[in-house]
Amino acid sequence: MVSRPTLPPLSLYIHFPWCIRKCPYCDFNSHQAKADLPEQAYINALLTDLQHELELLGGVRPLHSIFMGGGTPSLFSAAALARLLIGVKQLLPFDERCEITLEANPGTFESAKFQEFRALGINRLSIGIQSFNDSHLQQLGRVHSAAEAQRAISIAQTAGFDNINLDLMFGLPGQTATEALMDISTAVSLKPNHISFYQLTLEPNTYFHKFPPRLPDDETIFAIQTACQQVLTENGYQQYEISAYAKHGQQCRHNRNYWQFGDYLGIGAGAHGKISQAIPLNIVRSVKPKNPEQYLQQPTFSERTAIAVAQLPLEFMMNQLRLREGFSLADYPQRTGLQCNSLEPGLSQCLAQNLLLKQQQRIFCSEKGWDFLDAILEKFV
Repeated sequence: MVSRPTLPPLSLYIHFPWCIRKCPYCDFNSHQAKADLPEQAYINALLTDLQHELELLGGVRPLHSIFMGGGTPSLFSAAALARLLIGVKQLLPFDERCEITLEANPGTFESAKFQEFRALGINRLSIGIQSFNDSHLQQLGRVHSAAEAQRAISIAQTAGFDNINLDLMFGLPGQTATEALMDISTAVSLKPNHISFYQLTLEPNTYFHKFPPRLPDDETIFAIQTACQQVLTENGYQQYEISAYAKHGQQCRHNRNYWQFGDYLGIGAGAHGKISQAIPLNIVRSVKPKNPEQYLQQPTFSERTAIAVAQLPLEFMMNQLRLREGFSLADYPQRTGLQCNSLEPGLSQCLAQNLLLKQQQRIFCSEKGWDFLDAILEKFV
């Protein structure tokens, strides 16, 4: 055991459960908006929820980052988000470099609205493009066209956003390597700071899982991924996480805090949180009710579970090894409260098998290990 380790940075995740239309591949907690959004009631619930969550912190800690995800948070008005951010800041201070991200759907972009979002202090946009191919967008159930996607990026840049992430998917139904390369080349030409590039998977409880489309075979998917990664590398996008690529110095602070086993409060319908109250004996995970109506009625209800000490090595490795840079051995006791010998024998086995590498007290995946991450994690169960 390690006494009095330093608490990790604190982030805040805010979930907005409504969207224009539920996409057939989406397994997030999102619900099609059937009428006017209950903006004021939901903002009230979020702030009540946050005030209740502060008891987990045991004192005031500054916010390292805020991420508004969904669903489609950009459906909400600037006035509603202004009231939310003002309320959050009254409860928790923002650190001087606080990254505030808003997820946005290209089908919700209006010039004046996004200028107002920028004026609120929102300093990062994550835009759900998925593809620049109209046929693939229709198959994915997206509400925007390729032209609208490009227009949305232009609107964001004109509104003053200079920190933009584009979400792109590959391995789409019927997608060829040429089509995927066209998607990634178009994305690169628009000069975002960050690109999230991930494979379409058929998740349980989705329409695509129940009625699976025909996806490219493994060989084609591997060829797509390899060719697109080369384009990203050639254009200065460094892969720093399994599906995240960024220009130098433009990695997502919020998601890095997740992967570095940092702390985060989660508010909103279905939101998850993880807070270190007393390391290692009381690192608590929480989850809120998924149903928006239930959440509006019970915004302070939360299921909370302490992570068992025996599970901490796996929890830590599951997050940290998503990063190309891995982790410093000095970080392990600071985040978990455990000595590094609690990683044995798994760590030594992975080093001997060349699945993990060690350089200057830093542990990270080898190229072989990067392809067999599940096999690595099994050694820490």
